[in-house]
Amino acid sequence: MQIPAALERLIDEFSRFPGVGRKTAQRLAFSILRYTPEEIHNLTEALTQVKEKIHFCSVCSGFTDTDPCTICTNYGRDQRQLCVVEQPNNIFPIENSGAYKGVYHVLMGAISPLDGIGPQQLNLAKLRSRINENQINELILATNPTVKGEATALFLQQEFSSKIPNITRLACGIPAGGDLEYVDDITLMEAFSGRHTITN
Repeated sequence: MQIPAALERLIDEFSRFPGVGRKTAQRLAFSILRYTPEEIHNLTEALTQVKEKIHFCSVCSGFTDTDPCTICTNYGRDQRQLCVVEQPNNIFPIENSGAYKGVYHVLMGAISPLDGIGPQQLNLAKLRSRINENQINELILATNPTVKGEATALFLQQEFSSKIPNITRLACGIPAGGDLEYVDDITLMEAFSGRHTITN
């Protein structure tokens, strides 16, 4: 039996999500068919609101519904400790671990020459400004433990080694090739507590 066109379109849309294959997309679409009109309204309203209200923080480039975000404006945090991550979603697992009480900077990507992404395509101008304008005494490189993440960390270490007294990299509690978004809280706590200084 052929899948109706409207249902096929919904399956195609779900298939565009990261990590969602066609089988999972079908299950999600069939679940939607069982929703009540009220549940459908709540879902569409939630999707609309997240697009309307969530934006990038003007300071760190993390996701926020206020600007600057609550992390950047919390002066109970160590403003001299700056953790650099690849994507805005990388902030949330670190926060959930409770292992870190400094502030963040999001690069919006990682160096990948094969994909045409060099330092110029990353959010580095704002990072340089923050480092020049603030007394940062530790730069924590929390890029993902992938080839791209390691290349980015190396570039940042070379770029800022003369300006920041302490540049550290998360310890190898995070598996090679992994992504911070999927790392559990305990592993992240161990990675932060075991971070090491990067030498020139």
